[in-house]
Amino acid sequence: MFTTIANLLDVWRAESESTTRVLDALTDEALSYRAHERSRTAGELAWHIVTAVREIAKRTGLTIDGPTNETPLPATVEDISAAYQRAAASLRTAVEGSWFDGTLIVEDDVYGEQWPRGKTLFVLLCHEIHHRGQLTLLLREAGLQVPGVYGPSGDE
Repeated sequence: MFTTIANLLDVWRAESESTTRVLDALTDEALSYRAHERSRTAGELAWHIVTAVREIAKRTGLTIDGPTNETPLPATVEDISAAYQRAAASLRTAVEGSWFDGTLIVEDDVYGEQWPRGKTLFVLLCHEIHHRGQLTLLLREAGLQVPGVYGPSGDE
């Protein structure tokens, strides 16, 4: 759980940069790649990462400029990445503009439970990191280069 806005924003900056690198490693052709019949396509997974920023952050009262779960999946990687970058920047701006360290302990209803805002944004990051990891596997299976996230990848 985050306890300072500075720490939250430092981690958010680094993780959103990594997510952008992974999204940008996709190709338009690879968006339809599906590893298994019960799995999302690479495009659906990428779009889920994008829409989750607004979906989860809104539980804390933040207003995020980003697509909703109902927004159709764009046809291009460029549009998916641009939407993610807009949502990630919007979250950063919203937190910087309206929160202070004490805001992180304010509790909100998050899917039927009371969570401190610092926890909610930590869970948002964990969710993103989890699905970003899945996406790197889809990149590999689709024959694409995998960018480094926490150090160089085998391709680097």
